[in-house]
Amino acid sequence: MPKDKEPIFKNFNFVCVMALIVGIKIQFSEESEFTVDRSKRGLTQVPKDLPPKTTVLDMSQNHISELQFSDINFLSGLEVLILSHNRIQQLNFSVFRFNQDLEYLDLSYNQLWTISCHPVVSLKHLDLSFNNFDTLPICKEFGNSIQLDFLGLSATKLQQLDLLPIAHLHLSYILLDLNGYAVKGNEIESLRILNTKKLHLVFHPNSLFSVQLNISVNKLECLELTNLKLNDENCEVLINVLSELTRGPSLLNFTLNHVETTWKCLVTIFQFLWPKPVEYLNIYNLTIIENIRKEYFTYSKTALKSLKIEHITNRVFLFSQNVLYTVFSEMNILMLTISDTPFIHMLCPQKPSTFKFLNFTHNVFTDSIFENCSTLDRLETLILQKNGLKDLFKVGLMTKDMPSLEILDVSWNSLEFNRREENCTWVESIVVLNLSSNILSDSVFRCVPPRVTVLDLHNNRIKNIPKQITKLEALQELNIAFNYLTDLPGCGTFTSLSALIIDHNSISHPSTDFFSSCQRIRSIKAGNNPFQCSCELREFIKNIGQISSEVVEDWPGSYKCAYPESYKGTQLQNFHMSQLSCNTTLLVVTIGVTMLVLVVTVTFLCMYMDLPWYLRMVCQWTQTQHRARNTPLEELQRNLQFHAFISYSEHDSAWVKNELVPCLEKEDIRICLHERNFVPGKSIIENIINCIEKSYKSIFVLSPNFVQSEWCHYELYFAHHKLFHEGSDNLILILLEPISQNSIPSKYHKLKALMAKRTYLEWPTEKSKRGLFWANIRAAFNIKLALVTENNDVNT
Repeated sequence: MPKDKEPIFKNFNFVCVMALIVGIKIQFSEESEFTVDRSKRGLTQVPKDLPPKTTVLDMSQNHISELQFSDINFLSGLEVLILSHNRIQQLNFSVFRFNQDLEYLDLSYNQLWTISCHPVVSLKHLDLSFNNFDTLPICKEFGNSIQLDFLGLSATKLQQLDLLPIAHLHLSYILLDLNGYAVKGNEIESLRILNTKKLHLVFHPNSLFSVQLNISVNKLECLELTNLKLNDENCEVLINVLSELTRGPSLLNFTLNHVETTWKCLVTIFQFLWPKPVEYLNIYNLTIIENIRKEYFTYSKTALKSLKIEHITNRVFLFSQNVLYTVFSEMNILMLTISDTPFIHMLCPQKPSTFKFLNFTHNVFTDSIFENCSTLDRLETLILQKNGLKDLFKVGLMTKDMPSLEILDVSWNSLEFNRREENCTWVESIVVLNLSSNILSDSVFRCVPPRVTVLDLHNNRIKNIPKQITKLEALQELNIAFNYLTDLPGCGTFTSLSALIIDHNSISHPSTDFFSSCQRIRSIKAGNNPFQCSCELREFIKNIGQISSEVVEDWPGSYKCAYPESYKGTQLQNFHMSQLSCNTTLLVVTIGVTMLVLVVTVTFLCMYMDLPWYLRMVCQWTQTQHRARNTPLEELQRNLQFHAFISYSEHDSAWVKNELVPCLEKEDIRICLHERNFVPGKSIIENIINCIEKSYKSIFVLSPNFVQSEWCHYELYFAHHKLFHEGSDNLILILLEPISQNSIPSKYHKLKALMAKRTYLEWPTEKSKRGLFWANIRAAFNIKLALVTENNDVNT
């Protein structure tokens, strides 16, 4: 923006900056040993419990009537002391003799009428204004405060040499409170202020201006007058006061606060200042009274660049509007600001205008304010915030005759664009357009200047950005926050976009192709959206996490999950979901493979391992064990009753009964056979289990017939289970006839395993070898025979 469009008070001095910093520090910092806020506490004296290390102390707006040495002498590091709005009447500056670091002292708005002097050389800011002094409270010791930058004073009468003790100081700001200044007829008093950059005079708010002062200031740059009540008669009194104050060539800024005046007097002030060196004229809180008539105004060559008038109250209800229009519209200045005004005060100038900057914020202008206006051909900035604009199409037409217009601000109006068939007409020079805080919808993108580079659309009713937009190739910055968008816009439409503000919308599932299509993006602000933390968001989080935090504003603090409830408030950078749960194809494949493996495994077990059979066995074993746990304790206290349980196929019963059993029993080996030892009434499984458990060993007669017997398989299963459960070598395998490994069913894997170890005895076909066979069998029992006998003896 050009220099002539910068804020008017561009030379704010050190004192203003310091006061601002101190005010912020006091207002927002918590009370500590360095900053203490005891304002608005109803105090009648300085509290005694102040921390000794206090550097900033605010005791304003209390009822303190006296300041003593003992109140603050222990605060050796005190730098800022604020005692404004109290009831102090007298002050001896010697109370500060131990406060060598005191720089900021505010005693304004008290009841001071006298002070006793003492040097306080460290002071930079001393405010004694709005007190009850008759003469200016100036001590010669103040002349030693070479760092003094701000001085606030009060007086009811003035003398020319009152400020002589500080004449050599180079102050930045003098505030002179003349609320109680006594007028002495037509006598004119003089006051010489040698050096200050800014002079602020405050007069009585309810009295007609009648102060006749001759004030001269060297090197004055800023002049401010507050509380001016004027009419046609006393207007000349003010002009006389201003004559001396505006004599110097250095005065650039002139400000009037709280002015009540007639229209004639106001025009007179304008006319007086027009040839002066003043460049920036500011009027705040202006009230126009009595009447508004045509006043002749000579627009001579002027140094004035800017006129700003804020908050106008008009107490004249019947007047010619052209009187107002003419005075303002024909001004030959660069910048004009008239804001917060309840009446129209400006129309199109009648001849080519010099205006480059117009600010008409918070007025009552309508769409037709500058319709067909061809005299504003130099205008570069036009601000029409908070007016009565309604039709964006008419706003566009308004600009077509402003060939130099670059910046247009029409925010905070009631603008709409509902013309479906027509496109807007804009001057092509507009590069910055502010359409925020209106009631615009998606159609606004059909009514935007073609060369705009900065577009502000925040706080409207936009739900979608149409993809067929072709006119915004130059757009670099887009602010579309506080709307109803559900997705990030791609940059296919905005090929030059480098900054995007899209926070506070309705974006829950942002597209992942944004970053790939927006290669030029240098700043994005997309926080405070209701993000749906689900699988679709993972890619967006990954992309945004790879971008510098300088590009992604407010990351990660403003980027949080809104849904589902379990993730609500979680920052996006802390949200994680597994690849398996988010990839549907991978999930289906994983489930399919798992099911396939399960099916294959079950099929294998059923076909080759006879899984159903084993399941039945486990079930029956469990039932038997359950019944055993429920039997009385005395039944469980039993001994081994048999040396051996013989399991065989019925097809091999002749060999068992004729050969095996007689040979063993003649050696006193007790044999358990199912046909003679099974208990009637119990299940076969339960009888098998009981016989095996009551037998020292189990003998299995193996043959092709054994392999085909399911009951033999049951008996082998339970006997093998006892082998692993008790850790005893209780199995004796007798191979009656050869068995091929291939002929053994897969469910007999235990039998296969035992035979693979060749831990069986083969029945010899030659009778000469049978003696050794029987000896081996008897040996298996002779080793444990004594132990069994002992156990039986004990139990009997």
